[in-house]
Amino acid sequence: MTAVTAVTDHADRADHGEGSEPDGTDGTDGTTDEGPGSGAERAWDDGLIARRVAGGPRGAAPDADSVVRSYTLAGSPAPAKSPAPSASPAPLGSPTPSGSPTTPGSPTSYEGPLRARLDALRELVGLSRTRLDSGTLAEAGRVLDEAAARRRLSDQHTVVAVAGATGSGKSTLFNSLAGVMISDTGVRRPTTAAPIGCSWTDGAAGLLDRLGIPGRLRRRPLQGPGADELRGLVLIDLPDHDSAVGAHREHVDRILALVDAVIWVVDPEKYADAMLHERYLRPMAGHAEVTFVVLNQIDRLPGDAADQVLDDLRRLLDEDGVALGEHGEPGATVLAISALTGEGVGELREALGQFTQERGAAARRISADLDAATDRLRPVYVAGAHPGRHRGRIGLSEEAREEFADRLADAVGAAAAGDAAERAWRRNAGKACGDPWLRLWRWYEAKRSSQGPPTPTALAPIDEEATARQRVEHAVRTVADEAASGLPAPWGQAVREAAVRGAAGLPEVLDELVVTAGVPLGRPPRPGWWPAAVLAQAAMTLLQVVGGIWLVGQIIGVVTPNLGVPVLLMLAGIVGGPCVEWASRMAARGPARRYGYEAERRLREAAAGCGRARVLDPVAAELLRYREVREQYVRVSGSPVG
Repeated sequence: MTAVTAVTDHADRADHGEGSEPDGTDGTDGTTDEGPGSGAERAWDDGLIARRVAGGPRGAAPDADSVVRSYTLAGSPAPAKSPAPSASPAPLGSPTPSGSPTTPGSPTSYEGPLRARLDALRELVGLSRTRLDSGTLAEAGRVLDEAAARRRLSDQHTVVAVAGATGSGKSTLFNSLAGVMISDTGVRRPTTAAPIGCSWTDGAAGLLDRLGIPGRLRRRPLQGPGADELRGLVLIDLPDHDSAVGAHREHVDRILALVDAVIWVVDPEKYADAMLHERYLRPMAGHAEVTFVVLNQIDRLPGDAADQVLDDLRRLLDEDGVALGEHGEPGATVLAISALTGEGVGELREALGQFTQERGAAARRISADLDAATDRLRPVYVAGAHPGRHRGRIGLSEEAREEFADRLADAVGAAAAGDAAERAWRRNAGKACGDPWLRLWRWYEAKRSSQGPPTPTALAPIDEEATARQRVEHAVRTVADEAASGLPAPWGQAVREAAVRGAAGLPEVLDELVVTAGVPLGRPPRPGWWPAAVLAQAAMTLLQVVGGIWLVGQIIGVVTPNLGVPVLLMLAGIVGGPCVEWASRMAARGPARRYGYEAERRLREAAAGCGRARVLDPVAAELLRYREVREQYVRVSGSPVG
């Protein structure tokens, strides 16, 4: 009795085992027969200039460039032709007619928002190539490649992979859904060495070629009353994702990136396995709508233990961020079944049939891939909050521009040039309207002071040229930091580099501006009252001279003595000369100040124009490019980014 029980238990455990190749191979062939759909990384092109090119020879798998260009902004690509017929017959079940043509992919499932998002992603990649490294854009390029490749193939089929760990019963479930023994089960681990494909309808050869499944591993299910329920389904039995053979895990990772949906088969012993959750379920949380999670082998659980395990599985999925499709909400389908006894398999078949008949799995998978790629790109496109006074603003404010112009004006000495021009105007006025005796006295004092010993200086002379260069560099750094503040790191770096490139040679150009625009040409202009002031000063001088001569004449007896008149004349000239000079100086203050302001304004505007052309305009161009790519990112993400 004990021996019979042991044999029965052994047989039950074997029925829950993994599938193997029907031809009895040990998996060595599975590592080499990958076909054209292997995991080789495809190239992708700039969406701004991409155009569709003619495909390769009929029956050949599309190369990387044609795959990329098949999905363009200009329009929809022509449908793909089916691969060459496979001469390898299937040993179990009805073989897939290898020569049946692939149903052309209708573009309807890729129109609307999804098509717009793919177009925006292609343009986003094209705009970003010169600013971001290829590694950052690799995932976006892969999504574009796979979207184009999938669109070329049949949209009447839904490719679903059956994945799971060793001993979870994947192959038993696979055979149960097919209604025929396609994938062998057993206790030898690992059992499934290479992926096996099973198609319920014709026309799936191109899809299987894309997955790299050779003709000898393609099967047909049992054609019975329930076969129409899964019409259009292409089911793939994968090797164990936790297999000790590295090639098996590579098969799993490669095909999971290409299929439309996944059925994860877990058992009561490994449903909480960290590898499953951390490596697959958690990173694929955004693909919940194309995910089935099946708790298998519930026949081994006593009483209500199956419900408890199922609830705990739902809890783990919720912690992974996987949305559960409950109460009519979109999300992953979670079921409890027994592939051995058939309990729950009918419910899974019904859910899988409805899922397949919707014909939307491929579009939902591409949309989920887009969401995942968008999330990864978010740090390089979405700016953080501005930490400064212009919080939330991207770009240069008017205040920052004015501060930059002020710093350049300080560097070229615009204020000093204005003061010098004002003093020049005053000196010119003093030469024309000043008292000649006072001017002579000032000249004498200036000459005497110039002949004295030099006054020692306490400080060393300052290198004005070096100081001006430092001011220019500081102004450029400040405005570049202001413009880059709050931008993602690559775009902030691009803004700073644009400012530095534009600032090369800026100090030398500003030095030339000081000579050409800062120094007034010729004498300062004279106002209309100057002739009257000059005439009045000349009259005062003449009165002093006449009065003096008159007094001298009286002293020597040439003129009749009369001290009153000559004294009055001399006093009038002596007092009137300084009064005329003072009045002229007061009248000259306004024109001199305006003349100095005008000289300062010319130099300031010249320096600001030079800084704008060399620094601000390149910075603004980088900011405009960032705004363009951010707008494209918003279109790709399908929602505002703040």
